[in-house]
Amino acid sequence: QVQLVESGGGLVQAGGSLRLSCVASGIRLRVNTMEWYRQAPGRQRELVAVSITGGNTNYADSVKGRFTISRDNAKNTVYLQMNSLKPEDTAVYYCYATGATNYDDPLRYRSFEVWGQGTLVTVSS
Repeated sequence: QVQLVESGGGLVQAGGSLRLSCVASGIRLRVNTMEWYRQAPGRQRELVAVSITGGNTNYADSVKGRFTISRDNAKNTVYLQMNSLKPEDTAVYYCYATGATNYDDPLRYRSFEVWGQGTLVTVSS
């Protein structure tokens, strides 16, 4: 019963910035990877950025130099700072996480993978 709650989407003019947040919650939660995807109208969902516990990150070529993924592990939260936004960045952005609940209880340990509900980012020309 892990939940991801996203926020920060909205309408912004080209060249502007937005910061997306995704908070994971669950019982005795340990989050391993947290990722951002996006899906634009008429396109397949694509990976935007990945954050691995310990600080490793990776980005899609289309957002390198403009987007930054970061984490607050104490809060089980991942952020996506989006700068120099372009109309082609318009999409529904989804948070995705993997990890485990009851991580310190072998009897009840469960791995998980879960998606957020998505948050719409619209960039106007």
